[in-house]
Amino acid sequence: MAHDIKILTEAELREAVKLDLAAIDVVERAFAALATGKVVMPPILSMEIEEANGEVDVKTAYIPGFDGFAIKVSPGFFDNPKLGLPSLNGLMVLFSAKTGLVEALFLDNGYLTDVRTAAAGAVAARHMAPEVVKTAGAIGTGVQARLQIEAAHLVRPFSRVLVWGRDMAKAEACAADISRKLGIEARAEADPARLVAESQLVVTTTPSREPVFKADWLHPGLHVTAMGSDQGEKNEIEPRALVEASAYICDRVSQCEALGELRTAIAAGLWSGDMPAELGAVVTGAVPARRSAQDITICDLTGTGAQDTAIATHALGCALAAGAGTTIRA
Repeated sequence: MAHDIKILTEAELREAVKLDLAAIDVVERAFAALATGKVVMPPILSMEIEEANGEVDVKTAYIPGFDGFAIKVSPGFFDNPKLGLPSLNGLMVLFSAKTGLVEALFLDNGYLTDVRTAAAGAVAARHMAPEVVKTAGAIGTGVQARLQIEAAHLVRPFSRVLVWGRDMAKAEACAADISRKLGIEARAEADPARLVAESQLVVTTTPSREPVFKADWLHPGLHVTAMGSDQGEKNEIEPRALVEASAYICDRVSQCEALGELRTAIAAGLWSGDMPAELGAVVTGAVPARRSAQDITICDLTGTGAQDTAIATHALGCALAAGAGTTIRA
């Protein structure tokens, strides 16, 4: 028997799905569900294609209470710019959690991943940052630097942003974009130590393999969201910082010990004993991350399949409400 499948392009998804409180709330629901232990989320399937300087990651999760589950395919082919093509693309397929039938195909080229990643940063900020944030700092100058700050501003409306990057021109461009988007002061900062010292909330959004955030920069009342390390060779936060923070929280411990900042701390022999708590337990209130305004908190985000299922389900709802996309019978 034929059934309807909704197909949306990146342009249609950008129009229908916004980085807003609704997106943040649905991703927060996914983290809360992860804390119940009832989510089915297999390890990330990752394949490297050395001959083409490429890699492909596949993520998925079934979340009880969600009507569908998504499977996301994310290729990254890093010689593509030489061919005039983007490095990253990809798609999500949303299946019915009741019948397994395909419900939607999102040809998003990574846009929905960008939204759900930024939304996860906002969830961390909502539950771990100090109540009052006057200055936020971004270490990194790419798409996620912009989106992480935009998302955090929705839950902690700060009035100033500092941006640091290895390329000052890119930092200035990023700051200008943030200022224009949020209507607040934003400027490039040449010294990352000073950026951290003046900020109450810092996001690290780089692909760095060497720490861009030093443990000595930690100060009372700081929250750090580290989202750049999602591969085994990446490392943004000096490992000692994880131990010295009042609370270090993972989005998923099994992923952070293989791909995130926790991996480096374990390898350095600095992390021993109990594994850290997960963001879902903080969201549900089972684990308090910030006990006082003076606490120092760090959240390590590697990106979970649960977030993909959450944003894909949300995207279908947005598309149906907007009458967007093309419907085919299959």
